[in-house]
This record gives sequence, structure tokens and C-alpha cells, in this order.
Amino acid sequence: MAAVAEEPAEVAAVKPDPESEEILRREARLLGEDLGAAALSPAGAGLPGASGSEGDASSSEALLSRVTAAAAIAIGGSVAPVASSSPGVAAAAAVPPGKVGGGVVVEDQPDVSAVLSAYNQQGDPTLYEEYYSGLKNFIECSLDCHRAELSQLFYPLFVHMYLELVYNQHESEAKSFFERFHGDQECYYQDDLRVLSSLTKKEHMKGNETMLDFRTSKFVLRISRDSYQLLKRHLQEKQNNQIWNIVQEHLYIDIFDGMPRSKQQIDAMVGSLAGEAKREANKAKVFFGLLKEPEFDVPLDDEDEEGENEEGKPKKKKPKRDSVGSKSKKQDPNAPPQNRIPLPELKDSDKLDKVMNMKEAARRVRLGPECLPSICFYTFLNAYQGLTAVDITDDSSMIVGGFADSTVRVWSVTPKKLRSVKAAADLSLIDKESDDVLERIMDEKTASELKILYGHSGPVYGTSFSPDRNYLLSCSEDGTVRLWSLQTFTCLVGYKGHNYPVWDTQFSPYGYYFVSGGHDRVARLWATDHYQPLRIFAGHLADVTCTRFHPNSNYIATGSADRTVRLWDVLNGNCVRIFTGHKGPIHSLAFSPNGRFLATGATDGRVLLWDIGHGLMVGELKGHTDTIYALRFSRDGEILASGSMDNTVRLWDAVKAFEDLETDDFTTATGHINLPENSQDLLLGTYMTKSTPVVHLHFTRRNLLLAAGAYSSQ
Repeated sequence: MAAVAEEPAEVAAVKPDPESEEILRREARLLGEDLGAAALSPAGAGLPGASGSEGDASSSEALLSRVTAAAAIAIGGSVAPVASSSPGVAAAAAVPPGKVGGGVVVEDQPDVSAVLSAYNQQGDPTLYEEYYSGLKNFIECSLDCHRAELSQLFYPLFVHMYLELVYNQHESEAKSFFERFHGDQECYYQDDLRVLSSLTKKEHMKGNETMLDFRTSKFVLRISRDSYQLLKRHLQEKQNNQIWNIVQEHLYIDIFDGMPRSKQQIDAMVGSLAGEAKREANKAKVFFGLLKEPEFDVPLDDEDEEGENEEGKPKKKKPKRDSVGSKSKKQDPNAPPQNRIPLPELKDSDKLDKVMNMKEAARRVRLGPECLPSICFYTFLNAYQGLTAVDITDDSSMIVGGFADSTVRVWSVTPKKLRSVKAAADLSLIDKESDDVLERIMDEKTASELKILYGHSGPVYGTSFSPDRNYLLSCSEDGTVRLWSLQTFTCLVGYKGHNYPVWDTQFSPYGYYFVSGGHDRVARLWATDHYQPLRIFAGHLADVTCTRFHPNSNYIATGSADRTVRLWDVLNGNCVRIFTGHKGPIHSLAFSPNGRFLATGATDGRVLLWDIGHGLMVGELKGHTDTIYALRFSRDGEILASGSMDNTVRLWDAVKAFEDLETDDFTTATGHINLPENSQDLLLGTYMTKSTPVVHLHFTRRNLLLAAGAYSSQ
């Protein structure tokens, strides 16, 4: 049915074929039903849940106009059960206009009773085990090439059949069904099954989030057309309506033409709360290139002055400086338009900082397999307050820790102490025109290596310095994000938008904007001068655990406990990529400096690498034995560093990981990926701490790697 929504122009041109129309009507169960039932039937206005199934038949004009009319009626958006002759038709959310058959609309708080009434259909409860084991035997006896693909059905069918039994109050049958088959499910679903096992009565299902996730978001399976036809034939021969109804109503089968995928290919991609991403979800164009750097005339003046002091220096340096300039003069073809989103103007201090950055870059160490970075580890000793977050400024001059005792502590890493601005009375006496006015306004009496910021009323889970080092963000269990001034070391604003703990926050690489993500399953985009969020990114099915800005600031990546990573467009708030493959909640994200790739780390101890442009997984780095809390690319992107709760920092060869990628049209179209068997070839080094989990990593401008964590005595 997806074909109808995608290509209306083509559909209109094709003449209907009576036989295919009949098949479509029969499959869609539209015969003998009134229009109202068609409008509200779950699998996309009563058509099969399979995208692309019977693609040729979907061009029937009469049916198309009927479905479109049905969708138009359904726009009201109310959700209510529908009485209908077909046993499979029940309540579902209305289909939005323009998205005929696009699956169910997910609302923030769906009406629980309407959602649950989809389980009203009654099958004989004693036969559920027989149905399931029959299908299981069929799949296990099918050819190897189909078995791996069809095995994906086990988990979603198991869950929906169990929930159907519980909802219809067949408690003993449900218990026996669970006991018998829960051991067959893949190990990465264990946590979900634990939650499921606690749902034993109809009443338990009313307010349960897991329950609603399962009902309101269709479980997505990606299956080849051959495997799908095999399954369909089997279910129709066996008259196994109960399972066929579940397949049509609760699953979204994304069918592709071509070879079925191998077990290894499927295993790499599955494991999230709602199955794989639909291929359609990763088709939108993403401008992953970098914005053009503004050009300055400042560096040359600086160089001339240096030249006067030390002869011969400009000769060496000038060509390098020009090359830095010329590199940024060419517009990246994949970059977004410069004014696609409004970015703050550069202040004079920012320009000076950029100049410093260029000078540092000229002295940067070129890293590679033969030249690994030195690692400097900052260990927080006696951190009984419980270190929960760390950040380091871009110029590596300050480090901040967020603690479980609700404090935020800022340290100076350089000999230069932290000072506050003088009081207003003293400031009025200062000569504003003097060259060193920025020094004069600082109060020497307040100088210290550490400043403690009080204000939060719960553990601080995320911290982020602004690029200009004037501000600091912190987010906490108390549901707020706070903006602190690093001039006065006081809180300037408390942003209230999340109702629950906020797990992470991060400044845009250009400052001004920042993002936060929390337990309420949404990420919010803010600007420092607005007390309300500018965008709300909703779509994750569980907590948003980590957030990251793309280097061009036009996109935001969010990692979630639903085991998916999403990429959002800042301009319009749309989700433009969904990456599935992790088997546990995601806790770290890092974009490559060129903006083309994303690395993600999770509780499963794997680092996955993604090609943003093609929307494909391109690598899997195995080696860590515990949650990965920190990921960072070196400044030129040659090395990826990962830090984990297993007390190690590992360095990976990013250049080798991303070269020779198979991103031809076929791979992109089917989502087939062939990951290299051995990620150990990419591992350049493993560095152990004595007993310190790694919570943050940072490459200095010259490519020295800084790591941080709190010593744990167990």
C-alpha cells in the first residue's frame, strides 16, 4: 500500500486489472464493509500491513479513490472501536491525509482503552500454543535462506499473542504460553520480556508504557518478497487466521526484491524496541557537509608581528595558513545553504579564538596507526558526591563535573585561575577604552582553581560548555536545564520544559542553540534567549539518553533506551534517519569532523558506525565488555577513541573503517550490509585504568587525548 502513498502520479496512469482488483479487495477485507470501517481499519485504511505487497494491484483507481475518501473521513483524528463483519478490524488511530496506508499515527498519549480494544478479536485460547508452535516448526523446517528472515516473526508474534490472551482474560493460557515460548526469543529481548512477564491481568495493561509502545507503533520487519510469499502461502493453507490477523494489524512488513538476507546481516540490524527502521525512513536528503568557515584578515597581521620578532617564521607558516584558508573557501557540495538556519554573528572574541585555533591546528600532530595520541587521564579521586557528567572546553582550559549531590563543579586545568567579574560599583571606575579592559574587570580576590555552582535539586546528568567559554549548561533529575555564566559563576536561566529527569544536554558548535533529552522520551531544541523550546523532537519510544549536534548545526542526533538512534532536522523538526542495530540503551554519540559519519555506543559494548548520507550501518567495533559512555573522533578524524565502564580507552582506525565502503545503489535500496568479520584489525590500542570507568573523552586542538572518570574503589 505504501506504493499508493508514494507515487500517486504513476497510479493514476495505470488502468485497473479486474483480477488484481479482486485480489486486493479480498486481501484488504474491504468486501461487504461500509466506508466507515474502511476509514478506521488499522493496517493503513484496511490494506495489508505489507509495504510493497501486491504492488501491481495497488493501482486500482476505484479502490484508490475509495481509500483516499476513507482517509479524508478519518482526518478528524478520533480513535474509536469499529464494529465490523471481519474479525480482524478494530480500533486504530486515524490515517493522516496524504499518508494513505502509512501505518498508525503515534500520538503522545494515545487513548489506552481504544488502543487495547484492538485485542478484542477472539480466537480459541487453547489453540494459541498450537498456532505458534505450528508456525515455529514451519519456519525451522524451511530453507536456510528463508529461515533467518522468517525467524524475525517469532518475537513480535509471541508478544502480541500473549497480550491478546491477557487482554481477553485467559490468564492461565497466557501464563502457559509465556512459560513455553519465552526461552526461544533472542537474548537481546530479555529486558522487554521481563516487563512483559509482569503483565498478567487485563488491568495491568491500562497504564503500561511498554504495552502502548507495542500497540501504537507497528513492529517493522524487513523481509524479501520470496520469504514473504512463502509465509503467506503457509498461513493461508493452514487457515491460520489468528496469526495472519496479527501480521496484518500489528506488523509492518517492509518487502524488498532480491536475495534474502543472511542471519549475520539481520542480526546486525535488529534488536530495537519496534524492529528495524523502514527503508523509507532513511531516504530523505541530509545535508551532511560542513558550512563554509568565515574568512578573516586577522591571522596575517598576527603573523607579520611574529615575523618581526623571529625571522624566517612567516616563510614556513604562510603557505600553511593559506591552505587552511583555501580549504574553507570551496563550498562543500553536501553542505546546507549557509543561511538554512539562522546562526549567531561572530563576535570579535570569537574571531580571535578562531585565529588561535588555526595556529594550534598548524602544530597539530597527524595521528594514524603509526602515530597514536598520548592520553592524559583526569581521575576524580574521593568523588563521594558521585560523578555523573563531565565536559571539557574546546580549548581544554576548563573541566566541569556534574555530581549526584546536585552540584556543578568547574576546575581550571591551566595555571590560570578562575575569577569572577568585579562588583558593579568597581566596574564603573574602569577605563572602558583601555586595551586590557577584559583583564581589569576581573576580581583577583575571587581567583581559585575550583568554583562550585549550586542550584539544582537533584543529580546533575549532563554538562556542556558553550564554544566561546562564557556559558555552561547543566541538566538534572529535577527536570530543568540551567544556564550558568562563567564570568560571574551564577545561574542566569532555568529552562523548564521537561517534566521528568533530563539525561543530557549539549550546546551547538556555533553556540546560541542547545538541545536536551530526557525521560519524557522527547528531545527539545532551545535558544539561550528563549525560555520556551523552539522545537520538540518526538518519536522515540523510551528515554532520550544522549544528544549531539552535527558539526554544521543543522541536525541533531539522539540516542535512546529504545535502542535506536535518530537524526532530526533542526529546520523543520522532522526525523530524517532512524538507525537500528544496538541491543541495549544508547549512551554515546560522536560525529566525524567531516560530518559524513556517526559513531554510537551502547550498553551492549559495541560501537556502531553509520554513513549518514546513505543511511546505512557501515561498521561494528567489538572489544569493550561494558557500557560505552564516551566516544570522540580526533580533530582530523583519523582515529576514533571509545571509553567504557570496563575501565578501558580503546583507539580505532577510523580511516580504515570508512574506506572502500559498499554504498552502491543496491546496498542502499535493500539495506543489505556486509560488515567486515574482524573488527580487531581496526583496533589500534587498548589502555586500561586501575579502577576508573571512563565517562568522557576529549581531543585537544593539537590531538592530545584527554580522558576523565571517577576512581571506584570496589
